[in-house]
Order: sequence, then C-alpha cells, then structure tokens
Amino acid sequence: MASVKICGITTESDLEMAVEAGADMVGLVLVETSPRFVNFEKAQKLIRRAAELGVEPWVVATTAIPWLGRLVEETPEIGAVQLHGKESPGQVAGFARKHQLVPVIKAMGIASPRDLADAEAFDAADAFLFDAKPPAGSDREGGHGRSFDWSILKGFRVNDHEDWTLSGGLTPENVAEAIRKSGAAAVDVSSGVEIRPGVKDADKVRAFIAAVRATE
Repeated sequence: MASVKICGITTESDLEMAVEAGADMVGLVLVETSPRFVNFEKAQKLIRRAAELGVEPWVVATTAIPWLGRLVEETPEIGAVQLHGKESPGQVAGFARKHQLVPVIKAMGIASPRDLADAEAFDAADAFLFDAKPPAGSDREGGHGRSFDWSILKGFRVNDHEDWTLSGGLTPENVAEAIRKSGAAAVDVSSGVEIRPGVKDADKVRAFIAAVRATE
C-alpha cells in the first residue's frame, strides 16, 4: 500500500483535516518564493502538532535557508528534511553529516530516463522524491502541478534501494494510474488537492487518499 504525503500545509485546521483523512506524512514548505511558505515559528508549531497527531512532518527546504539548521536542531519532531532546491551532491552530503538524526530526502526534477541517472551521485541522501521539472525561469523547483512520464520510474532502484516518493501533477483522478505506471510506494500531492495555493480542499484530500488506498 502506498503511503500518502499531503504537502504545502499552512494551517492547523488543514493539518488536522489531512490527518483525519488518513495522511501518513504532511509537508511544510520553508521556501519563501512558494505560495505555501510558512516561517520558522509557524513551521515549528505545525511540526509539533503533527507529531502529537501521529503523522510524520516533513519540511521542504533548500540549503540556502539560513534558519533551516536551527529549525532542525530545535525541533526533533521533524520526520525528514526534503531538500528541494538545486543542491549539489556535496551540499546534500554536508547537510546530512551535520544533521545525522534526521533523514534527508533529495527531491529531483525528472523529464527523461537520463535525469534518473543523476540520482546515483546523491549517495548521502536517505531517499528521493521525484517531481516534474519546473517551468523555465521558475523561482522554485516544486509545487507547479506538472507531471511527467511516470512509467520511466517502473522498477527503478538507486544506490541499492527503492525508497522514493512520486510527486508532480497528482490528483484524485490520476493518482491510481500514476502508482500503477510507476510502482511508487509513496505519493506526494499539493496543488492537486487545493482550493487555491496553500488552502486544502477537504473533499479532494479525502478523495485522493481513498484513490491511493483503493490500489492495494
């Protein structure tokens, strides 16, 4: 059964709704250019509340965020740090060495099988998230609601493990097909379950999770 991450949570009410709907993970975006941005204080509050509710809180960030290290050090409830920028393998390795108690997920934009080969260089990452490449000139790497050819991920292994999450353009209507074509063991959705950026639609969240559960 695939795990579900509801990303781009910005309010406690949406967090509680996602948990009630059956989410396994929630994502909080720390990238200021995102319409789903949450600052240090709000992120810490939501992380702690997510942990209280029994759901794993991920933070979506880049190594350029000056307070990311402080948030990790002061908030042990963080379940994972999803580095969703243009980090080099060396930057990811450096972050992982400095913050050894939290799993590091490297997000990568995918458009063709050739892009998957780049994942092997990130051997310091604990797992991966594969998203669609952003539009040309975009000021952020993710959260654009774009998809890619999911079938190129079928059977994909990187650094001797299969621990990766599928993201990019997923909706309640297409997530079952995406899982079937890719073989994903975890899926991530943000814009596909929103009323508007940063505001989740409870009916869409429930429908998305139900569609994932129906693929068992």
